Amino acid sequence: MSLFPDRRHFRLALIGALAASLALGLAACGRKGPLDPPPGATPAAGKAAGTEPAIGPNGLPRAPKGPNKHIPLDNLLN
Repeated sequence: MSLFPDRRHFRLALIGALAASLALGLAACGRKGPLDPPPGATPAAGKAAGTEPAIGPNGLPRAPKGPNKHIPLDNLLN
């Protein structure tokens, strides 16, 4: 007895698995970096508060600096 007695069921399961893997792969796509400032906000507002501005000198948003975390794979890559 086969797991998929009918080829239509096999094709449907294969299409479903491919669609699910594509959806999971695209779910992580997006833009890295901080939140966009509200309309009318100026980059100088970050300097007045004593923090680094979210906009870099080239006009692109800066990514926040996070802790330097190490994983076991780092030992293999370095």
